[in-house]
Amino acid sequence: MAKQQNFKNHTRIVPAYHVGVLFSLLANVIWSMYRISQGVTGDTVMGLVLSVALLVMGLSLRSQILRVQDRLIRLEVRLRLRDHLPADVAARAAHLPVKQLIALRFAGDGEFSQLVKDVLEGIVTEPKEIKKRVTDWQGDHLRA
Repeated sequence: MAKQQNFKNHTRIVPAYHVGVLFSLLANVIWSMYRISQGVTGDTVMGLVLSVALLVMGLSLRSQILRVQDRLIRLEVRLRLRDHLPADVAARAAHLPVKQLIALRFAGDGEFSQLVKDVLEGIVTEPKEIKKRVTDWQGDHLRA
């Protein structure tokens, strides 16, 4: 069974990616820079270019995965808005910034409506503060 999620432990570290892949790619860049400092040749220049390209690709791939995940979360929250709020309030809330919508997704059904209204009224605006107000945390164990 998955560990109970809350504000303090909801971030996700993927060891295979964050440690294995990124560390290896960064080490490769450092090694390539060391090799080029020992003597500039076509081989060392291409090694550095390739190592930097691989690091940029690794960072870019993770960024793209998270962007797709954010789009799915936005859709999920917009559906919840439509199900739990009057149409006019849901329409206004659907245009909240993505970061606020993502923060709202952790709220349970019982507190969701009031939390959305507080965000719309400007009582709470920062995603971190929105998450801190959640008392019935709905964990997400399927994140990328």
